Amino acid sequence: MILNCIAVDDEPLALEKIKSFVERVPFLKLISCCNNAMEAISELKNSKIDLIFLDIQMDEFTGIQLLESLQTKPKVILTTAYDSYALKGYELDVSDYLLKPISFERFLKAVNKVYDNCNAKSDKETNITIQDSKQNKEDFVFVKTEYRMQKVVFDDILYIEGMKDYLRIVTKSEKIMTLQSFSSLEKLLPSHDFVRVHKSYIIAINKIECIERRGIKIKEMYIPIGDIYKMNFMDILKQRGLI
Repeated sequence: MILNCIAVDDEPLALEKIKSFVERVPFLKLISCCNNAMEAISELKNSKIDLIFLDIQMDEFTGIQLLESLQTKPKVILTTAYDSYALKGYELDVSDYLLKPISFERFLKAVNKVYDNCNAKSDKETNITIQDSKQNKEDFVFVKTEYRMQKVVFDDILYIEGMKDYLRIVTKSEKIMTLQSFSSLEKLLPSHDFVRVHKSYIIAINKIECIERRGIKIKEMYIPIGDIYKMNFMDILKQRGLI
């Protein structure tokens, strides 16, 4: 796997250093060096970019503002001389945070982490495709509730909520409590129609009424989007041509 990347920094020497580092790593391909955030936005629209090396402190439009402006974004490694942005970087779900001056050893550790993560995601997507081909072709499933197995029609499900030892399946007409785990129930649901958006929530995609910055509205329920699930959720919507 080759990762296409861009470097964004308003310091020419910093760009040269990133360029020299990238050239030493076989699985990285530098597509462009950008002197400012606007150049980066243009490059992201015109090319398939897997990874951004992004400086934070730039004139006019900062690296943080660039990230906040992107609906979907590649993997990001922040490069900065200031450690005060570490928390903000975490909130924006960046892959790593490199303090200048950057050593090649530290650079290599960061890109290896991104590479391993991308490989794991690729393997997971392949596994999901295989599982989908084997999935139950019926439009319903039976779940254990109290002393019986209750039929639940997939199209009736609005969302599923984790509640300590139980799961609550909220449908159009009722709420069903079951002792099944998230992972076991997730395997039974059609992955094309359902997605996990939070450690405590799985939602039916076609029941979404609106999507806000930090949450989703289904009927009268406001469901939070977890930071570690947000990118995957938006990618799924994009792959299905919904955004």
